[in-house]
Amino acid sequence: MATVTMDKLVNLAKARGFVFSGSEIYGGLANSWDYGPLGVELKNNIKQAWWKKFVTTRLDMVGIDAALIMNPKVWEASGHLATFTDPLVECKQCHERYRADQIDLSAACAKCGGKGTYTDPAAFNLMMKTWLGPKEDATATAYFRPETAQAMFVDFDQVLTTTRKRVPFGIAQCGRAFRNEITPGNFIFRQREFDLMEFEYFIHPNDWEKTFEYWLGQMHEWIKECGIDASRVHDHEIPKEELAHYSKRTVDIEFDYPFGLKELYGLAYRTDFDLSNHAKHSGARLEYTDPATGEKYVPHVVEPAFGADRTFLAVMLSAYHEEEAPTSKEGETDTRVVLRFPPHLAPIKIAILPLSKKDELSSVAKSLAERLAKQWRVEYDETQSIGRRYRRQDEIGTPYCVTVDFDTLQDKAVTVRDRDTMKQERVVIEELPAYFQSKLSLTAA
Repeated sequence: MATVTMDKLVNLAKARGFVFSGSEIYGGLANSWDYGPLGVELKNNIKQAWWKKFVTTRLDMVGIDAALIMNPKVWEASGHLATFTDPLVECKQCHERYRADQIDLSAACAKCGGKGTYTDPAAFNLMMKTWLGPKEDATATAYFRPETAQAMFVDFDQVLTTTRKRVPFGIAQCGRAFRNEITPGNFIFRQREFDLMEFEYFIHPNDWEKTFEYWLGQMHEWIKECGIDASRVHDHEIPKEELAHYSKRTVDIEFDYPFGLKELYGLAYRTDFDLSNHAKHSGARLEYTDPATGEKYVPHVVEPAFGADRTFLAVMLSAYHEEEAPTSKEGETDTRVVLRFPPHLAPIKIAILPLSKKDELSSVAKSLAERLAKQWRVEYDETQSIGRRYRRQDEIGTPYCVTVDFDTLQDKAVTVRDRDTMKQERVVIEELPAYFQSKLSLTAA
């Protein structure tokens, strides 16, 4: 198995329709990416699997879908306007900007080669600013949310009232966030707009340590279910002096990307910082009364945060394999590129491949494809040789290929090929729904 480089992955992602450069026909936009036909399927599958695991299958979780733009006072209360910054330096010769904590300030500028010509580091706020209404002045200033968390705190009382949940319980959200990054890059790893999947789990203050360890274990369980290579995953305890202003304990779950060991997910114990600050700034009472004991308190929070785009990247990197595989010619092999996605995440679950374009075969194959498409994402392909079509499906991670051949017209059966083993077996058409139901579930994976 060859080690996948970012160049290989980016080229495959573009060639097969996973990720495209944004606005490409106009020369693009730096670090802007669009998810193509296969990419949107994979990303949606990741988000749906996350929602199912952490929300719909649990009795202690509910979800919301909040506005992207909130009252600016939210960001004053949360501390984002004052503290959500990165250190910025600028090359005095070419004016290229860098994060001061990510470069060697004594080294030459990567763009122009100038050495020792950086400005002093300055705090750069990462909030993405906009204006509401026709006038662009201070009174109309607003911000696109840099995280999904604050809406879950602001809506805490309404969620508590309408759902009648009891502590401990969680509020989850999956959606877009925006950050005016100084130096986005490394493909989809760091972007100015991205999807977050996170939840706030509200607890009694005395229970934070056991709750923290529980969710850390659940996050690693999720990583396993995604097929992310566990040998490349590492827990990093953030030192106290580096903790965010709201956190008492944070663990970053890091992943070995081709460009280095970087954050994949984060788990933070936010104490009662958010609810208390919003209560103070808004005047609202954001506390909980235990119906059994009558105790009143402001719940504390443990926050597991997942990036959908970084999950996508880690899944792609973990799934990518190169191997020598036999060709149709006896004794010959070639390099097979295969994405070994867990079946429940694969963009295309089943490929229907008629051996010939002749009407009698294509009619049966199309009818089968339409039938299976009612349950799974199916692709129909009748172009090029069957060997080339198999390789194409391997490259996009399709778990199963179904070949409709001339024997199908007599025995009413098809040949099913397994992506990972390349083994083939004959299955009766009428048995295919039950066959794939057993193969394409999370438990089967």
